[in-house]
Amino acid sequence: MSDQKNRNTESGGANISVEAPQGRKDNKLPNFLLSVKLKYVKLGYHYVISNAMYLFLIPALLSASAHLSSLSIQDILQLWENLQFNLVQVTLGSSLIVFLATFYFMSRPRGVYMVDFACYKPDPVRICTKETFMERSRQAGTFTEENLSFQKKILERSGLGQKTYFPPAVLSVPPNPCMAEARKEAEEVMFGAIDELLEKTGVRAKDIGILVVNCSLFNPTPSLSAMIVNHYKLRGNILSYNLGGMGCSAGLISIDLAKRLLQAHPNSYALVVSMENITLNWYFGNSRSMLVSNCLFRMGGAAILLSNRSCDRRHAKYQLVHTVRTHKGSEDKSYGCVFQQEDDNKNIGVSLSKDLMAVAGEALKANITTLGPLVLPMSEQLLFFFTLVARKVLKMKVKPYIPDFKLAFEHFCIHAGGRAVLDELEKNLELSDWHMEPSRMTLYRFGNTSSSSLWYELAYTEAKRRIRKGDRTWQIAFGSGFKCNSAVWRALRTINPKKEKNPWIDEIHEFPVHVPKVEAIGS
Repeated sequence: MSDQKNRNTESGGANISVEAPQGRKDNKLPNFLLSVKLKYVKLGYHYVISNAMYLFLIPALLSASAHLSSLSIQDILQLWENLQFNLVQVTLGSSLIVFLATFYFMSRPRGVYMVDFACYKPDPVRICTKETFMERSRQAGTFTEENLSFQKKILERSGLGQKTYFPPAVLSVPPNPCMAEARKEAEEVMFGAIDELLEKTGVRAKDIGILVVNCSLFNPTPSLSAMIVNHYKLRGNILSYNLGGMGCSAGLISIDLAKRLLQAHPNSYALVVSMENITLNWYFGNSRSMLVSNCLFRMGGAAILLSNRSCDRRHAKYQLVHTVRTHKGSEDKSYGCVFQQEDDNKNIGVSLSKDLMAVAGEALKANITTLGPLVLPMSEQLLFFFTLVARKVLKMKVKPYIPDFKLAFEHFCIHAGGRAVLDELEKNLELSDWHMEPSRMTLYRFGNTSSSSLWYELAYTEAKRRIRKGDRTWQIAFGSGFKCNSAVWRALRTINPKKEKNPWIDEIHEFPVHVPKVEAIGS
């Protein structure tokens, strides 16, 4: 056997042939050329660039340390005597430092902490399989055979599973959409989520000073926020807000509003409730652009408790780091891509435009352009900047650089609006199946629960024991208008799902499930 032979190894996706040296001993260090992976070289590059400032400070700190270590007792005494003769300057300098420190701590924004959250899980009697959905649609007697077939194809390609939930008014035969049933659905979802949240946190309802409720399509009088105030007998001076018509991204708008209110009101709790209502928004017509919503939206809701009290930081789950809101409503195409209207037969529904994906892409691009400088490491920002200069200024033919957001976040919660949206975001942000798993499994298990879907996704991540102290989570949501909103959370502790209620915990061992990819269907 020859002393020399060629060995092939994988390095960054490429095969490298290296000739082994003669007389190689087993106790020597391995040849790093055989085992090096380019991804680690890239990570090292990012680390060096991101910490360049600290590397430059090292020589200065070493020099200062060497100088201080050379001081004698006589030098220190002489320094003290000089300070005594300059008592006025020392006093003024110390006062200035104290003033600036006080001003900084008084003027900086208060920390906003998520104490906990809860997602409503309906009773098993609310489960609606795909077969049940088609059976109820046929029994409604209002859909043509062609549109029944269309809905069946949408369901097959939707990414939804067999255990999503519908309210009783839609499942009953015949359907019974009315105001009383819609109120029952709202109460069941909201009170179910809030009851669980108060039980988990131990916070009394009377201690809540801020209430923000969002539901896009159901806005009764008295409002949903008033229903909560009445049910839980909240205090009379509570700051309550009811957001309507703001689409699936309204949950993060509610978080942003609660954050701003907490900045202005110290020692306060804020309760945020996000949900949608299906009962009065089931479409009984035959416009295909409106039938898609029937196939995707399902029953669900979430309640989130925020606090600005420093004492709550010790047992809170997350700290809110950033919220970024992007609104494209000034553009007609964006404004009309998700539109509630009547069809030719006066049936009210939500029409989804064929331009929806293009509009969502533009909104996302605008949002991450704003968010990027806040969260990306300096290395990614420099690469993006240099590529931009090369393309725009030097007119070089280079590909646009897409920042690697996986360097800024450990977890991603992308609104489970539908399979097509998730597929596009996975491709454009270059995310892995692991990163997309919470969103895809939420769509499969619970369907599109509108603004609350982000919280089912975060609950999934917790149930999988993925959240570690210091991890950063990016929530992204899209909504009518058209809007794209982001929230960034940092975990304050490692989450142990066995010690708390979670909508996934009883069945998390069944996930992830394989959802076969299929071609999209046009409307």
